[in-house]
Amino acid sequence: MTMTSTRARPRTIITADPELDDLNSMIRLLLYSNELEIEGLIYASSRFHWRGDGSGATFFLPDREYDEPQTSWRWAPGERFIDDAVDAYAEVHPNLVVHDPRYPSPERLRSVIREGNVAFEGDMSEESPGSRLIADALLDDRPGPLFLQLWAGPSTVARALLSIEERFRGSDDGERVRAEVSAKAVITKFASQDATYDEYIAQAWPGIRVVEVATLAWGYMARRTVPAADHHLLGADWMRENVTSVGPLGALYRVWGDGRQMVPGDVTDYFHLSGRTAQELRDLGYQVWMDPQPAGEWISEGDTTNMLNLLVPGLRGHEHPAFGGWGGLAVRTDDGDDTWAIADSGFGRGGDEASVTRWFADAQADFAARLRWSVAARYEEANHHALVQIEQGTDLGVPAGGEVSLTAAVDDPDGDAVRVRWWVYREAGTTDAVLEAAEGSTTVVRVPADARPGDTIHVIAEASDDAAEHPLKAYQRVILTVTAA
Repeated sequence: MTMTSTRARPRTIITADPELDDLNSMIRLLLYSNELEIEGLIYASSRFHWRGDGSGATFFLPDREYDEPQTSWRWAPGERFIDDAVDAYAEVHPNLVVHDPRYPSPERLRSVIREGNVAFEGDMSEESPGSRLIADALLDDRPGPLFLQLWAGPSTVARALLSIEERFRGSDDGERVRAEVSAKAVITKFASQDATYDEYIAQAWPGIRVVEVATLAWGYMARRTVPAADHHLLGADWMRENVTSVGPLGALYRVWGDGRQMVPGDVTDYFHLSGRTAQELRDLGYQVWMDPQPAGEWISEGDTTNMLNLLVPGLRGHEHPAFGGWGGLAVRTDDGDDTWAIADSGFGRGGDEASVTRWFADAQADFAARLRWSVAARYEEANHHALVQIEQGTDLGVPAGGEVSLTAAVDDPDGDAVRVRWWVYREAGTTDAVLEAAEGSTTVVRVPADARPGDTIHVIAEASDDAAEHPLKAYQRVILTVTAA
């Protein structure tokens, strides 16, 4: 029997450039498209990738990967990596809907593919099909939030916002529209890969919530922060068994030494080669910026932290940046009215990224299971998540010094035995609590007597099935708010 969730799904638009890690992130995204409402898949430029305007005009900015003007930079003629990923998805869609009928049709996904502002880095001088799609979504009558994921530079989103500003400038509706758009849009970005965020969005739209998700954990430097116990999940054996050998989507996924380049002749992309030292690669003319790895190993999914907190509805990480989830827990920055960044990011901050890497093994196991869905034509041929419901509800009040009993009702669609583990997500709340039981269907949460009204306690019910192959976890977060004693 197919078991599905009835929760509302986060609505999102993705902008991506043709970096190999964007392709890998796109493959993961499509396997989770049943958990999302994908409203746009948009080709976008960045400081690392731009198409050029096709006229032969040159472009140059200092401190880039190039040292003289270029007509195009790291953008293949006829670039179609998003389309390629959706084509692979189309091959496996008949299998995926066996496991969850909410998977969107390939035609639906193709209908929201657009080209954004790709001519030059940071060019927002004209509207593009992608910027118009974003503007239309921000102005429609559907309530927010609308998650705008910047896997590339911000210029396409910046152009959409500028178009809205220009359209309503001086009108009676101007302030109302600005307030509504600011409340609706949530921008997540992996750094500012062109200047349009700092020079336009942050200045003209300070009310938009922005979450900086740049981390090492899911990128090229993942080996620096992923716990040693999880390094096998980056290794060639695990990748071959669970990813690259598993159907069309797995075959499209990029790993070290796979013989492919996003742009033939790209001197910064040596990942298709293996068995050569860094110096040997430099001697071949490559710009070597990370140590080469053995053939078949993980390369990168650098932009995946943009999406991870949207993918696990029971964890509720998408409800607020400070809640945390697979994509990490964010803290406020002093960069604007509503700006956030991953709390312990190692991306230039020296952190250990524990709020992200604590979930790495769970996310990889889940990814592997979903790839199995893509090749399993029968429901019984794959494992599926248990459904977890908290009988008392997921938002409860409890007095200081009081206690509350929580019971998890668990239904496993495969008939597997399920173990429930309870734990307090201390970093997400504002006060601690004691659990009477760490395992079992029921626990009692005891609130400290000195807790203050308004304090919160985040309790996670984590359900793990006992499937022999590709075991899975499901979650449900309960948020307790302290009331007066």
